[in-house]
Amino acid sequence: MKTDIEIAREIELKDIDEICNDLEVENYDKYGKYKAKLDLSYADKKKEGSKLILVTATNPTPSGEGKTTMNIGLSMALNRIGQKAISVLREPSLGPSFGRKGGAAGGGYSQVLPMDEINLHFTGDFHAITTSVNLVAAMLDNHIYQGNEKNIDPKQIIWRRCVDLNDRALRNIVIGLGNKTDSVTREDKFDITVATEMMAVLCLATSMQDFKEKVGKMIVAYDYSNNPVTVDDIQATGSVAVIMKEALKANLVQTTENTPAIIHGGPFANIAHGCNSLIATKTALGIADYVVTEAGFGADLGAEKFNDIKCRLGGLKTDATVIVTSIRSLKYHAGMPIDMLASENLDYLEKGFKNLQIHIENMKKFGNNIIVAINKFATDTEKEIKLVQELTEKLGVKAIETTVFTDGSEGGVELANQLVELCEKDNEFKYLYDERLSTKEKIETIAKEIYRAKKVVYTKKAEKEITRIEGLGYKDLPICVAKTPYSLSDDPKKNMTVDDYEITIRDVRVNAGAGFIVAYTDNILTMPGLPKVPNAYQIDLDEDGEIVGLF
Repeated sequence: MKTDIEIAREIELKDIDEICNDLEVENYDKYGKYKAKLDLSYADKKKEGSKLILVTATNPTPSGEGKTTMNIGLSMALNRIGQKAISVLREPSLGPSFGRKGGAAGGGYSQVLPMDEINLHFTGDFHAITTSVNLVAAMLDNHIYQGNEKNIDPKQIIWRRCVDLNDRALRNIVIGLGNKTDSVTREDKFDITVATEMMAVLCLATSMQDFKEKVGKMIVAYDYSNNPVTVDDIQATGSVAVIMKEALKANLVQTTENTPAIIHGGPFANIAHGCNSLIATKTALGIADYVVTEAGFGADLGAEKFNDIKCRLGGLKTDATVIVTSIRSLKYHAGMPIDMLASENLDYLEKGFKNLQIHIENMKKFGNNIIVAINKFATDTEKEIKLVQELTEKLGVKAIETTVFTDGSEGGVELANQLVELCEKDNEFKYLYDERLSTKEKIETIAKEIYRAKKVVYTKKAEKEITRIEGLGYKDLPICVAKTPYSLSDDPKKNMTVDDYEITIRDVRVNAGAGFIVAYTDNILTMPGLPKVPNAYQIDLDEDGEIVGLF
């Protein structure tokens, strides 16, 4: 089969004007011939009867199992059967694009295009976020240097600089070295852009005014009396709003079959809340009948946060949830060596089915309408597909074989038909917990109900921060747990849940602007590092100026 980029270059794209015309969208700004920024006004009104579909997944292998590809293929399949559907996705980060995992524009014959531009600079949203974060950092350090009117304690600065790359050397640094005029010397840290609160605020804002209010509330440091100092306090809010003026608008592109796709925002689900922007989702709900969205990594991370954070803060309710799985991922979670996943093994598959079973049980805690999409790989056998379908059926859920990677929309027609039928039923959407519970009660509800942990252990630092956060009045906020995506537990090496395991919370931070509390598990990093052989080694321009080695 051809590579993703070879397939992408063979597709005849429509001018974005034509895509906008099909959607009956008039207020937009073109970014070249195939991209557009949609006016913020489209996020103000939901179309009557529009359905919101969440695509999530079982825990992936290190290569991922095709959740984004399924999202795109399903949106195309819904259009194929006569529905007006739109795909809504996150923007890819340059970190994984040049690192190990690769981009996030789908694959095969279910991609969003132009995939090379989407995976690289796109419309500059991430650059704007990076600049905004670093502007706040510069103004914060300048405030201290120029007299420190707010009495900021340099030992309690929590605002970090950022870059949208994997760079482990920036995890812990010292700034302000040199002359007296080179600012105050202190320790600092960098986050990857997608882990910043600025990214979260972009994705949870509903308008420019709402964005400015959220930005102004973000805590940058604490003073010597342990009072929070905010972005408003250092007078950075207005400048950030100017930088982010265009980035706040959702981006419109198209799929390999010219189905419209909105791509906007991109927090990672293992270190942030993992969902595209509320503006993008609400815009889609205003112009389409079926909105197919997604949340990062497995359902234990992305789907839980989508429901408990994004839906709660944005006033959304899902109409159905699609859980993407693959034969290879289920065998992997049973402990089958990764180099053997292509061989048929029903014993490993039945054992690994526990991962899918737990995700199904978990998603039933949020709503009734659940369907499983089996992302078929060429090495899957009929016996393996049949076994998963039989085991899923016993749980009262249908499992549909799909081939959207190789066949585009045609490979997702059965899934689309079953989904339309499912959406006729009331989903009875609900949250996992009441936000009025204590911080620990909410963390422990997630850990026990979703991750199946027996106990939560807190470090002294985490205990101290929880006390401070609740003392400042931030108790009634949803929880965003930062943990590994490769296991239900906080240990990526534990493929299956084990009896009596504990989850350790090493730190807790309040994202006062975004409106949630982040609980960091014992092994999570907010600045990833490059692998020994990163994707960047293979990426280049050929003699014709075409990108090679990207995907």
